[in-house]
Amino acid sequence: MPANHSLGQWGEDAARQFLEICGYRCLDRRFRRPGGEIDLVMVHRNMVVFVEVKTRGPRCPVPPEAWVTRWQLKRLRRMARIWLSEHPGTTWSGFRFDVVAVQYGGTDGGSEIRHLVGVG
Repeated sequence: MPANHSLGQWGEDAARQFLEICGYRCLDRRFRRPGGEIDLVMVHRNMVVFVEVKTRGPRCPVPPEAWVTRWQLKRLRRMARIWLSEHPGTTWSGFRFDVVAVQYGGTDGGSEIRHLVGVG
């Protein structure tokens, strides 16, 4: 992990690259408005995917996806409505909420990415 990146930024970069390899295209990143943020807004097969990225270090015994709370998913849904209202005129086949869990493996490598589809 480059020294000038925080673990969270590194995780978002890794999640974005992973999703792009899987055929997703990034529409927005770190979409911020009062009341919240969306880590990634992707599109896949004409469906908008709002992504919460959770990254944890090598010593964390709890998987990153376990840190996603109901409150965070509620905020993500609220922020998605705002994002959609700011992007009128584009016809999407639908939208969903995903979580990408990134477990940083440390300097020895072995990082792991898990993509949980349709969590919210």
